[in-house]
Amino acid sequence: MIRWLDYNDCFLAAEWGHPSDNLGSILAVADWLSRTAVAEGKKPLKMHDVLTAMIQAHEIQGGLALENSFNRVGLDHVVLVKVASAAVTSKLLGLSLDQTIDVISQAFVDGQSLRTYRHAPNTGSRKSWAAGDACSRAVNLALLVQKGEMGYPTVLSAKTWGFYDVLFGGKPFKFQRPFTSYIMENVLFKISYPAEFHAQTAVECAHILHKKLAEMGKSSDDIKSVKIRTQEAAIRIIDKQGPLHNFADRDHTIQYMVAIPLIYGRLTTEDYTDKVASDPRIDELRAKISCTEEKKYSVEYHAPDKRSIGNAITIELKDGTILDEVEIEYPVGHKRRREEGKPLLDAKFKRHIEPHFPQGQIAKIMEVVNDQKTLENYDVDKFMDLWIAERVNGQDIRGIQRYCWLSKLTQYENENGEGKLTLTNRGQRIDCYKLTQPKTPNLEENLSIFWEFWANYTNLSTSVAEFS
Repeated sequence: MIRWLDYNDCFLAAEWGHPSDNLGSILAVADWLSRTAVAEGKKPLKMHDVLTAMIQAHEIQGGLALENSFNRVGLDHVVLVKVASAAVTSKLLGLSLDQTIDVISQAFVDGQSLRTYRHAPNTGSRKSWAAGDACSRAVNLALLVQKGEMGYPTVLSAKTWGFYDVLFGGKPFKFQRPFTSYIMENVLFKISYPAEFHAQTAVECAHILHKKLAEMGKSSDDIKSVKIRTQEAAIRIIDKQGPLHNFADRDHTIQYMVAIPLIYGRLTTEDYTDKVASDPRIDELRAKISCTEEKKYSVEYHAPDKRSIGNAITIELKDGTILDEVEIEYPVGHKRRREEGKPLLDAKFKRHIEPHFPQGQIAKIMEVVNDQKTLENYDVDKFMDLWIAERVNGQDIRGIQRYCWLSKLTQYENENGEGKLTLTNRGQRIDCYKLTQPKTPNLEENLSIFWEFWANYTNLSTSVAEFS
């Protein structure tokens, strides 16, 4: 859900992206491998393996992003998620060097996503699941190669038909530095606001200005104009006027993201909903907000020793008063504000898990993730089990969830019109108890009946290994 809300990490260079997107493939494959190993009496992977794969994925995606602009040719950055995930999942699966090369070649020859869904007039929700789709494609390609599918040695450089000629203007990739730990050390954590990263400092500026307006006895209604100095990347991605059609459109519009805190003194995920967006003051203020590129910001955005994401805002009021410009070059979550960001990141983490887990489970999660040695030595399958909700409607569902990871749970009516739940595992179908409402079967409403079946069929101490 955090990825869906564009509230995860970020790395900005010639290409933009969210390297932690690769966790979609890394965790899924590591968990599957671990549970399979346990089922066969072998040792599962450790979280150290996941963290190592995560670092490698960050370096691959970010390393390619440093000097190579896929957005300039209209391609979405999730191509790099697919390539990075292809490489690291190949390693997790134990593929050979040649097989890994084949998987990566398959990732490049695969159809690539256009940036259409990230820009006006077509900004839409695909941008929220595009990375997940790329992860899925990468894993699928790795499994195909594992089964014997071939690779394509000159997928990049082949004349006419290679990636460079077809999709990259005939230009080969450039590389700024070796693959070490630079990307992981310079990754940006999106902490303060659920907003496209190029607007983070602008939103922070707007919060400061909202407080200044309040101190003056003024409000957003008194604003005549708002001028934003920003980077070239922000101009290209999020500077837009006119109608905004949906959540995805709004969280990729700097005028909207600045208007909200100027009006309300906040910016939350709920502020992108139709309910909030219907406030006429928002569009009125958006029309007064203009952006210009600040060359200094654009240059320092790419500088290896700075990597700033600067914004500056100046407000003029209707009475002619011009407020002092507020300028912020580095957002909370940047390497230069890392210490400031750590407690806020911790608070964000707790804020997002508290609605979903009881306090005891939260305490256990925090105990594991806050100690590096404990986390690194944790079995991957047991780590994933930490994130299973314990109860639904008062029923302990941990056993059900574990089993259903390897199963398909469906509902149907038999020839007598009786509603049933069917559990299918590796081709074996097991009919469960009759449903209480056969005409409108609903899994949640009938959970107690399914639970009774489950309790009779096995017990919670039965492991997936024993049950599968």
